[in-house]
Amino acid sequence: MITTPPLARAARLLLPLALSAAAHAQSLCSSDGQPQPVALLERFINADCEACWSDPATPKAGARELALDWVLPGAKGDDAPLSSVARRDALARLEALGRKAPEQSDATRHAALPGPQMLRVANGLAVNDYVGTSIALRNPGTAKWNAWLVLVETVPAGVEGSPVERNLVRNSFQPPWNGGAHMSTTDRRRLAESRPMQIPEGAKPSRLRVIGWLEDSHGRIRSIAQARCAPEK
Repeated sequence: MITTPPLARAARLLLPLALSAAAHAQSLCSSDGQPQPVALLERFINADCEACWSDPATPKAGARELALDWVLPGAKGDDAPLSSVARRDALARLEALGRKAPEQSDATRHAALPGPQMLRVANGLAVNDYVGTSIALRNPGTAKWNAWLVLVETVPAGVEGSPVERNLVRNSFQPPWNGGAHMSTTDRRRLAESRPMQIPEGAKPSRLRVIGWLEDSHGRIRSIAQARCAPEK
């Protein structure tokens, strides 16, 4: 029988732990320490409109404004030029805003109301086509909140024909934060949700991060947060 030397056996056992620690060190992507955006610019593109992606008149985000890009399923279905990045949850977002799907493109801006609400979002590394994500709100009280957490692929300006930097929505999630007097004492101090999000085919993991925002019962944005990844050491 062949035996493994103790040192070799120890190294084999410690290697996965070392790799896990290295991955954790490189996976710090959160909104901690990031300037809080004061407005959200949402741009909607119909997947049938290929020219809309490269339109030089695309609205740009202003100072401390965060842009978000949704691609809607088009009438041409899978034959639409932008069908590979279209998402049905873009339709759900338009419905929440009370807006109709544009035939080409549309945009809307929402200023965040000033207040004490502080939202935190974070994400980890891509593993087996999934990314671990989280969203949390401190001291939510008993109010009814509606939150969105979106996994975006940040495409720099000038890349892939886009005249502006885009935060292309690749996946989304709405945590079940209903609020109200029935909430537990713990929930009144902190609302939090963690879940893996699937990475769609074609997305580049190195460009992925999360963006989140908080809405009150009237649909007004109260807090916006975006994750940034710490540079690898």
